Amino acid sequence: MTTAAGPTRPRRSDTTRAAILRAARERFAADGYERATIRGIAADARIDPSMVMRYYGSKEGLFAAAAEFDLRLPDLTAVPPGQLGVALVRHFLTRWEGDETLVALLRAASTNPGAAERMRGIFADQLTVAVATFGTDPATTARRAGLVASQILGLAFTRYIVRLPPMVDADAEELVAWIAPTLQRYLTGTARV
Repeated sequence: MTTAAGPTRPRRSDTTRAAILRAARERFAADGYERATIRGIAADARIDPSMVMRYYGSKEGLFAAAAEFDLRLPDLTAVPPGQLGVALVRHFLTRWEGDETLVALLRAASTNPGAAERMRGIFADQLTVAVATFGTDPATTARRAGLVASQILGLAFTRYIVRLPPMVDADAEELVAWIAPTLQRYLTGTARV
């Protein structure tokens, strides 16, 4: 950065925040959400644990700030229009089961406003863009993406967080059979009043 008076240095708080986030990302990746500790992250960042709490408020808040998550949504333009629901349910089941970061973010989002905001951003930005690619009416794209997210997040919450036995016991293809038609209607159907 440069001002009329010359180059400016980054503020110490910016440097500290960056060090905390870097250490948190490494620690969450190595240890997972449950085993990572504020003390361990602070030690990695070479700061006092109170500084982590000062900037992020809680472990959940830190995780929300540190979570970088790509839903890796499939190219929906390559999916036959009648198979969109099936493709998305299968994709999300694979993503949830293959990466504990999203499950940890969902767990944190249920109690932490920062994590909830991060989850909203991930789904709003990435899912809405994917839904828009297959030609929905722009006036309904955000609503359709929100409805899809409601089903996917509900599935994830009951299967991976609450661990509701009927949801945990169901195999992936059974869940696809139940949920895909609903997603398909959200994606390509019309609202009935």
